[in-house]
Parts: sequence; structure tokens; C-alpha cells
Amino acid sequence: MTDIKQQPKGLSNEEVLQSRAKNGYNSLDHQDKNNFITSLIEMVKEPMFLLLITATSVYFITGDYGDGIFMSVAIVLVSTISLYQESRSRNAIESLRKLTQPKSKVIRDGEVIEIPSEEIVLGDLIQTEEGTFIPADGIIIQSNDFSVNESILTGESLSVFKNEKSENKQVFQGTIVASGLAICKVTAIGNQTNLGKIGKSLETIAEEKTPLQIQIGNFVKKMSLIGLVIFVIVWGINYYNSRFVLDSLLKALTLAMSIIPEEIPVAFTTFMALGSWRLMKMGIIVKQTKTVETLGSATVICTDKTGTITENKMTLAKFYTLSSNAISSPEEKNISTEDLELMSLSMWSSEPIPFDAMEIALHEAYAKITVKDERPNFKLVHEYPLSGKPPMMTHVFENQHRTRIIATKGAPEAIIACSHLSETETKQILSAMQTMTKEGFRVLGVGVTEFSGTNYPKTQQEFSFQFKGLVAFYDPPKENIKSVFETFYNAGIQIKIVTGDNAETTSTIAKQIDFRDYNRTLNGDELMKMDDATLDKKVMETTIFTRMFPEAKLKIIKALKDNNQIVAMTGDGVNDGPALKSAHIGIAMGKKGTEIAKDAANLILIDDDFAKMTDAIAMGRRIYINLKKAIQYIISIHIPIILIVFIPLALGWIYPNIFSPVHIIFLEIIMGPTCSIIYENEPMEPNLMLQKPRPLTTTFFNLKEIIISIIQGLVITLGLLFIYQYCLGDGCSQSETRTVIFLTLIASNIFLTLANRSFYYSIFTTLKYKNNLVLIIIGITILITSLLLFIPVFSHFFMFATVSMTQIGLSILVGCISVLWIEIYKGFKRSRA
Repeated sequence: MTDIKQQPKGLSNEEVLQSRAKNGYNSLDHQDKNNFITSLIEMVKEPMFLLLITATSVYFITGDYGDGIFMSVAIVLVSTISLYQESRSRNAIESLRKLTQPKSKVIRDGEVIEIPSEEIVLGDLIQTEEGTFIPADGIIIQSNDFSVNESILTGESLSVFKNEKSENKQVFQGTIVASGLAICKVTAIGNQTNLGKIGKSLETIAEEKTPLQIQIGNFVKKMSLIGLVIFVIVWGINYYNSRFVLDSLLKALTLAMSIIPEEIPVAFTTFMALGSWRLMKMGIIVKQTKTVETLGSATVICTDKTGTITENKMTLAKFYTLSSNAISSPEEKNISTEDLELMSLSMWSSEPIPFDAMEIALHEAYAKITVKDERPNFKLVHEYPLSGKPPMMTHVFENQHRTRIIATKGAPEAIIACSHLSETETKQILSAMQTMTKEGFRVLGVGVTEFSGTNYPKTQQEFSFQFKGLVAFYDPPKENIKSVFETFYNAGIQIKIVTGDNAETTSTIAKQIDFRDYNRTLNGDELMKMDDATLDKKVMETTIFTRMFPEAKLKIIKALKDNNQIVAMTGDGVNDGPALKSAHIGIAMGKKGTEIAKDAANLILIDDDFAKMTDAIAMGRRIYINLKKAIQYIISIHIPIILIVFIPLALGWIYPNIFSPVHIIFLEIIMGPTCSIIYENEPMEPNLMLQKPRPLTTTFFNLKEIIISIIQGLVITLGLLFIYQYCLGDGCSQSETRTVIFLTLIASNIFLTLANRSFYYSIFTTLKYKNNLVLIIIGITILITSLLLFIPVFSHFFMFATVSMTQIGLSILVGCISVLWIEIYKGFKRSRA
């Protein structure tokens, strides 16, 4: 038995500090990896790094120390950029990991406070309740109908009931509270817990690669294999022509370096990690960066009502007593004896330490209207948790004189089913209920019964209750919810309300917020009776699902998936866990969500603001589109680099080896920041949230997008070949030809960067986008290129010659024309929209 007033004081702040100094933090210590060393090893295994090392070695072996030193500096620079990008990604993920750590309730200095679980100390008193993970090993000192699922330790799926008088009153870190509430004294933390000793940590679970990651990895591998084959061919051609092994090797390495698109995996990791970090800054925790991939594809959002659409600020609005057959208000001055009894019983049917918004409202109402507060005199001796379809809950309280109060509350239909009512009484109750629900109130039935002895029925439904009346709560809609829903509708996303409430209340609230098709409802019992084919059709037509329970929610998710929908699902309770896990995007609430819900979800809305989901989906779409732009840029710019190296050699032109490894590595240094920094920082395009969700497929690009990128690359190649032939016709030397081609390629790169910022809006529109990094990166590119041209020591090193302003102008003009033809395509695309 638990006396709710006998709450212990717990540790003082001074005792907490002493315990922490002696025993440390409540965290599982693992052998720390040296992330820098790990990243370095991974980088050394990359094909591009191996090619750079090989080229550098050849330069030193052949005595070309200048180029060897340059390549060594370039390796350091490329490595630094790569490690910096990875560090940014890793830090972003680490910040997210810290935020997703669970919190726990502890009693300190007589007050219940919430702290991060790792701050729990030995000797603390923790308060655990239904739906939470137990954060440390401990011993129960107080409990209410407490049961715990210990399958993580024992493998046994059934919950175990425990209390302070049990032979086994220990609780263990990582186990889940299945029902009730308990106050436990912490006996072990961190590595000293059972979980810590056997080393079962979630951190040891390897994260699976997503289809997009696999696809990108396969693409890079294929390009590397193609590069290897062409490398051997080019090495053979050069050796056949010159008979110099090392010189031929260098020229072959030049081509191999130009083929490998090593920027793509770096770009993917950077975009996903920094995207998650940006979402975190907006109040949205993404537990796994791969979720960012899915966000932009969401086609259906299933949302609960309470606390998502509504404020979750329950106020007792009305009550109805069966004996008087009248609806009253708590504000009325003369409250009848029947009303007082109803109010008292609704409180006694609640948890003694309430944490549900409705139960808190009932406790507050009881405190206001009752002459004498009886709560200190009664102890909870038995409890039936919320269960049944529709659900109800029952509490048994007893005082020292053995006087009992057995009160129940729940869905009115559930209480009616357990009460002996006449047809007239049932009609009166349903009529009153309908009157209340039409006003948007959430309605609960209240009943009372008598029982002596301790051999309680197995289920609460076996009691015969006396139906006392109804209590109605009002939970107003959130102010911004109309605009949130309108944004989803405009983005082509369907919204479905999935709630445990009844149809009338939900439809009334839905109507108030301009929810579309608010009259298309379906309840849980009807849904469960449908066969799969009928449900697959019905689930697309229905917008409001009422009287839902876990199995019904799961069937909704499955049916939507069967219709090829990408489903996002919000939830906060223990029973929402399976549905959150099943949905493509599970969304838990940060404040009112249980730890079970947060653990099952992919996203956590820190401040429970559903409006943030519009930001999350917009960010998901933005990241995906920008990543696509970056990879299209990489493909387009690699094609001319590959072909300008390969074509003159293969066709036996007069200057067969126009570029060397130093030129390629310089281009790589320019291209890397462009795709990973400029495009990652690009703002969202104006029409992005007016488009339909993109299909979530295993292919990143459709054929049209790939063809556009290939054509872009081929047209730039034609421009370079035109310059090559122009220079030959003009009698230019190899150095002059190399310089003009290099300038044309740099100009093409700059224009491509600007043009590919949108494949819909014109370059004149995208120039107005707020992205300061564009000017910075392009400015640095122009500055360095100018230094290479006009500083003799640099131009000599890169084997460049002095060129005329006409030749520079021609390079810029050809670079411009070979890229900006895409504006005609974009204009045609806009005209068809």
C-alpha cells in the first residue's frame, strides 16, 4: 500500500555532489575510439588518396621535387578539408546523440525534478512511471500497481509485478515500466549496473546503410573500377609511345584521378549530418541522420488529437449526473450533492500522483470544491490500469477504518457495458454525451462499485458498476494549427487524425480548424473487422480514425504502406510505440512523450510544437534537392575533365597530355568546397513546399536528370575541344593551349556552380538567393586562378604561359555559352508549369 503523502525527501544538493565525486556519473563507459585516427585510417584507404600518394612518389623518384612537394602540400590540404568536413558531420551527430539521451524524474530535497539520466547518482530516489526506462539499478521503496518488462536482461517478454514488500524488489537499468508507478533508491549506476556489467549497450548496434548510401557507394565503386581499366589503357598507350614507365604512369594517374568522384560520399555525409544539426537548431531532434532522406517523401501524416492538434491544457468544462439527468458547470455557485459525489469519484478513479492532463484537472477540481480533503486518509490498495476496447481504468482506495472507495472512469461506452442500466437510462446518458461532444468536449464516464475481501476479479470489467455520470473536458485547438494543416495540404500531403477519442468530439474540433473532410470517420472496432482489401481502400478515403487502440493503429500504418504511401506518425504514449516503429517517420513529443515513444520514434519535437513538422519536411526536401544539385554538379564537371584528358591522347592529337596530376588536384580542391559547402548552404527554393512529395525509391536520379547532367558535361567538353582546336589553328604552344583550356574549364566551373543552383528558376532569380558562401568560394577561385596566371613562379610551376586578354575573354565567353544554354531549358520548363 502506498500513501501518496509519505513522499521521501531524497538527497540534498550537497549529498548529490558528494556521491558524484565518489562514484561518478550514471553512464556506460566504453573504450573510447580515437575518432581522428579512425578517420585518418578510413581516408588513407580511399582510392583518390592512394592515387595522390602514388603520383607524389613518382615525382620524387623521377627527381621532380617541385611537383612532388606541391603534391605533398595538396595531399595535406585535401586531407585537412576531408577531415574538417568529417569532423563537422561527427560533431553534429554527437550533439544530436547528447540531446536524445533520456531524462528521468528524481526526488531531491523533497521535490520531484527532471534531470538527464546520466546525472543520477548513487543513493538518489528515482520516480519511474508507466512508459519510462528505468535509468539505474535500484530497490523499490514505494509503488502503485507497478510492473516492469525485463526482457532486455532475461529474454522473458511478460511483465513482472513488484512492490516494496516483494521478495524481489530490485529494478534494473534499461528495463521498461509496463504499468503503475514506483519510487526506487538507486543502488548501482553506470558500469556497475547489471546492464553495464554484461555490456549490453545500444551503442554497439551498427547502423544499417540506407538505399541512397548504398547506391552512392556502388556508383563510386563502379567509377573507380572504370577508372582502373582506363588507367591501365592510358598507361599502355603512353608507354607504347614513349617507352618511359614512370612518365607513362604519371599520365595514366592524371586520368584515373579525374574519373573518381570522391566528393560524392563526402557530400552525402555532410548534407545529412549538417541537415540533422540544422533541424536540431529548429527544435527537432533527428535520432538517425538517415531520417533526413525520408522526410521530403512523406505523403501522409497521421496525427493524434490531444496535445498535437489541441493545447493539451485540459479544463473541466461540464459534468452530467444520471440521477438528476442534468448537465452542470463547475463555475455554478450551487453545486448539488450528486455533482460533488461525481467530482469526488472521478478524482478517486485517477492516479494518486497524476501525470495525465485530465487527471491533473480532476485533482485540481476536487481540491477546489471539496470541504474536506480525504486524500491523505486513503491509500491505493489495488489498481486496474487503462485497458479494454474502448478503455477504462479502476482504482481501489482504503482508509485505516477499512472503508473502501472503488471508482472507475473511461470511455462512456465501456462504463455503460459494465453497469446495469435500463434502456431509458442508457438513452439519457448517450443523449447527454452527444450534447457534450458536439461542443468539442472530451467525455469520460464515471462509475462506482463495492467489493469486500482481497480476491479481486482478474479484470475490472467483471465488476458490476453503478453508473454515476459524465465529466467533460475542453482542450482548445492550437492557434497555429490551421496554417500548419494548410501548409501540408499545399505540399500535397494528406493528414489523418488517429485518436482514442470519439467521433463527435474529434469531428467538432476538426471542423473548428478547417480540417478537410472532417465527416469521414471510422472507429477502431469497425476497422478491425475489415479484410485487408476493404481496409486498403477505406484507409485512403477516411480522414478521422476514432476509438483507436495499438492494434488498430498498426493496421492503419500497414494499409497506408500497402497503398505505397510514405507515412509519418505522431505519438506520445506507451501504446504508440509499435505504430511509431512501423511508420516510415515516427514522431514523438519531447515534453509529454513517454521514453518508450521517444525510443521508438525517428524524430522528437522538443517543445511538442507540431508546426515544426512543416519545417522538418521543408528541410528534408531542401536537403535532398540540394544534395541532388551537388551530385549533378559533380557529374557534369567530371565529364569534361575526363574527356579533355582522354580524347587528345586516344586520338593522337599534337598535345596528347594537356593536364598533369597537379592540374587535376587543383581542380579537385576547387570542386570539393563547391559541392559540399555552397550547395549545402543553399536556401529552400520558393516552390518547394508547393510540389507533391517525391516518390521514395531506391534510385536517386531519374533518367531525365542524369541525361541533363551528362549533356551539361558533354557541352562543356565541346567548348573545351573547340578552344583546343582554336589554339592549334592559331599556332599556340602547348603551354598556351593548356592555359586557355584551363581558364575555360575554370570559367565553366563558375558558371555551372551558378546555373545549377536551380533547375527551374533562372540564374537571375538564384543570384538573389541569400548564400554568402557563393561569393566567397567563387571569389577565392578567381583570386587563386589570377595568381596562377600572373605570378611567374606559379605560372611556371603549373606550366602556364602568358595569354592575351582576347584569349582570356574567349575562355570566359566559351565557358559561359557552354553552361548557360541550360537557361533556355529552364525557361521552357517554367512555361509548361
